[in-house]
Amino acid sequence: MKVLIVDDEPLARERTRYLIGRLEGFEALEHETANGQEALVLCRQHEPDIVLMDIRMPGMGGIEAATQMSQMDNPPAIIFCTAYDNHALEAFEAQAVGYLLKPMRLDELETALTRARKINRLQLASLDSHLVPENPGHIAAKTLRGLELVPIADILYFMADSKYVTVHHKNGEVLIDDPLKALEAKHSERFVRIHRNALVCREAIEGLSRDDKGHSFIHLKGVEQPLSISRRHVPSIKQIMKSL
Repeated sequence: MKVLIVDDEPLARERTRYLIGRLEGFEALEHETANGQEALVLCRQHEPDIVLMDIRMPGMGGIEAATQMSQMDNPPAIIFCTAYDNHALEAFEAQAVGYLLKPMRLDELETALTRARKINRLQLASLDSHLVPENPGHIAAKTLRGLELVPIADILYFMADSKYVTVHHKNGEVLIDDPLKALEAKHSERFVRIHRNALVCREAIEGLSRDDKGHSFIHLKGVEQPLSISRRHVPSIKQIMKSL
């Protein structure tokens, strides 16, 4: 797999090249660059499989460069390598599959590169909904560890907040940007709406409760905190509970 190194710090480029040289199956391109604009040119000329790129660089930064790379006919997989941990969401919006903090460790780099190798480059460019047709039993989410496939069977509930949806599953949680409405339509047999901002797994429903102010809450197996349920959805949830 061909890897393009993009970083405005010569020592960082040298270290990255050294680490890649210690890994089997990956080869750093002879050409490297210190800014996003030149990275775009090198991508068109050499078509690397993976780009390891810094975010803050003079001229065109990594986020803008990655956004343009994702629109290429044969886009590379993007892994960001940065000293800052506050750009993760921007990175994944730009179609990045990995986010490594400097100084990089060899094992972290190997994991990120291996994940990137498994992703079809054309499929990556079309992951607007993050729902993978070839994996109907999973939902794909971009995390700090790369592209993560979460089994539908492990998901307890979806919670919408602003433009993102948090997928709460048995082993943790991840962010996706699929509309809640689309998730409801695609997985209506397994998930039911309890609120304009939430879908829950039917099989995980344990019961309902009300507080002293009359607000209703739903209790899910494996979820410590009860979730708020709107009054209009209480009757349908009670009906579902009768059939469980």
